[in-house]
Amino acid sequence: MRQICLVRHGETDWNAMGKIQGRTDISLNATGRRQAEECAQYFSNSEWDRIVTSPLKRAKQTASILNQSLQIPVIEMEDFVERCYGDAEGLTRVERQRLYPKGKNISNQEPRNLLAQRVMKGMQRIQEEYPNEKIILVAHGGVINTILAVLSNGEIGSGKTKLINACISNLHFMENQWNIQEYNQVHHLSQYNEYRGERNE
Repeated sequence: MRQICLVRHGETDWNAMGKIQGRTDISLNATGRRQAEECAQYFSNSEWDRIVTSPLKRAKQTASILNQSLQIPVIEMEDFVERCYGDAEGLTRVERQRLYPKGKNISNQEPRNLLAQRVMKGMQRIQEEYPNEKIILVAHGGVINTILAVLSNGEIGSGKTKLINACISNLHFMENQWNIQEYNQVHHLSQYNEYRGERNE
């Protein structure tokens, strides 16, 4: 059984302000670094073979903090860079709703179908290049929600699941397909220790 643990990067100042980030390369803030440290503590009690990360700073910084105790190979993969939100990047939710009602007509935004193709190509690459390994994949809300949406046939994920910064979602490869075991788990984060996330059963 192969396993991939999806980790959303820690919080940034833009996350805290409700600004959409996309490809804009924003660093973790103090809360995000603490979240990553709590993730690292969670993973320190288990064995992993490799970390795959998006090349954007907030993901790479999260991966680096995770790896301080794990000391395993870290691989950057462009397939898992966040969705490009075009002209909406840098806008708050209120600003987006005013300028782009229902999220429509945003110029230069990456289409959802192309995002899904790119991200699932990355999943296939992991499966082919690192067979039988346990992988931690550090990525973004849009990317992880796309994976969850594809694997659940749209029951969860994009448009339905609000992923919390530094949340964990576990995938197992069984019977020639990826299965979602649990998603949006945050019990390892002190600020959400009453929140148990959701299981896909």
